[in-house]
Amino acid sequence: MLNLQSESPARWLQQVDTNLEEVLIDHAHCEHKAAATAMSLMGSYIDNLNLCQEMTRIVDEELEHFHRVLDLLARRGIAFRRLPPGHYGRRLRALVSPHEPQRAVDRLLVAGLIEARSCERFRLLADHVCDAELAEFYRSLFESEARHHTTYVRLAKHFADESTVRQRLRELALAEAAIIAEGHPLPRMHS
Repeated sequence: MLNLQSESPARWLQQVDTNLEEVLIDHAHCEHKAAATAMSLMGSYIDNLNLCQEMTRIVDEELEHFHRVLDLLARRGIAFRRLPPGHYGRRLRALVSPHEPQRAVDRLLVAGLIEARSCERFRLLADHVCDAELAEFYRSLFESEARHHTTYVRLAKHFADESTVRQRLRELALAEAAIIAEGHPLPRMHS
């Protein structure tokens, strides 16, 4: 369902265990970036009514999630602040073709893979953390991330045939798996 080519390594949960506060702050940033990505896609393909309608829904949900994470941080006395970004998103975006319509396909599939990895990580967090409130919080986000992934993959088929989209999704998912396997020293949702 999620089209991922790997599972998150145990190393990531060790980063969570030793840097939970920073991972929570990064999660808020990720929700903000997800809304910004959907807005950018809407602006780039404004003549595609179906895409615009779907992106509007995603923007609304991502901003709701952003505020939910901010509320969680506030309840825990954690100050929201800027963090140096990891390289996950930048490295995935570097794989996007500069030429349309392949660019549209790649942008949508990259966004979908990021949502898929978030979904997988939210499930891991829900099962791993010993904090009941936090576990329930991450369980509550799982379904929408999976739905966003499916939406992005479906919308890519507006720009290329299904076999082209499936092949490119596999290629990008393999590259995403390599990025995840390499990891990053900063504790991030996608490190």
